[in-house]
Amino acid sequence: MKISVSYAHPERPAWLRLEVAEGCTIAEAIERSGILGRYPCIDLGRNKVGVFGKIHPLDTVLKEGDRVEIYMPIIVDPKTVPTRKKSAAKTASAPSAEES
Repeated sequence: MKISVSYAHPERPAWLRLEVAEGCTIAEAIERSGILGRYPCIDLGRNKVGVFGKIHPLDTVLKEGDRVEIYMPIIVDPKTVPTRKKSAAKTASAPSAEES
């Protein structure tokens, strides 16, 4: 069956198409794709994986046409991003000591 494995690396994204046997798991597809050799930064103990935007465990059995996705780890708490943006905007619009 035909599936694909993708990794959205910011500088070198990859989308690899491959043929796998029925009953292939996410872990097996990732291994067969060779993507771990291309991107040594991928740590399957740390990076989440999924199919079409939904997180799944590595032992999930794939179906024809599935796209396995390896997600980048979150490095900023999404709940703090709006707060950080507001703080940055206030800092940028505040008059400097020289302007006062």
